[in-house]
Amino acid sequence: FIGERKFSDFLSKYLPPTPGDIKDLEGKTIGKHQGLWFYTLGQRQGLDIGGAGDAWYVAEKKMTENTLIVVQGHDHPSLLKQSVSVKKMHWTLKAPAQPRLKCFAKTRYRQDDQSCEVEIFPDGSLSATFEELQRAPTPGQSLVLYHDTQVLGGGVIEQVL
Repeated sequence: FIGERKFSDFLSKYLPPTPGDIKDLEGKTIGKHQGLWFYTLGQRQGLDIGGAGDAWYVAEKKMTENTLIVVQGHDHPSLLKQSVSVKKMHWTLKAPAQPRLKCFAKTRYRQDDQSCEVEIFPDGSLSATFEELQRAPTPGQSLVLYHDTQVLGGGVIEQVL
């Protein structure tokens, strides 16, 4: 844990600034960022871009181009995703015997339970497909699976589909 301080302040002590462009979906440059690691998908705060219309939100981080892609509107379609994949799941007991199961999942702290169907692959990875679109699930964050109040397991989101 980093204690009671801003995460960006903590990161800036260890990672050098790598400024890049902030672009909209059409590719128009609308601002500059100080490093992609300061931002997470769905983030609104700290973008320092104004303009007319709705607030701006992070929709994508293009690592190879060092570009932040933003969209306007809290529920913009670019922020809504159906599925996530996890490379390595950690089960609380043991992996379910069946390759598919219906359960509930969370991808964010204090999120309501989200109904989903999970497909478990022979290599131990899995994909979770949600009944309802999820707002800005993010690689690097956790997927936690539940059955009623029991935690089935969890893993780090590898990819958003």
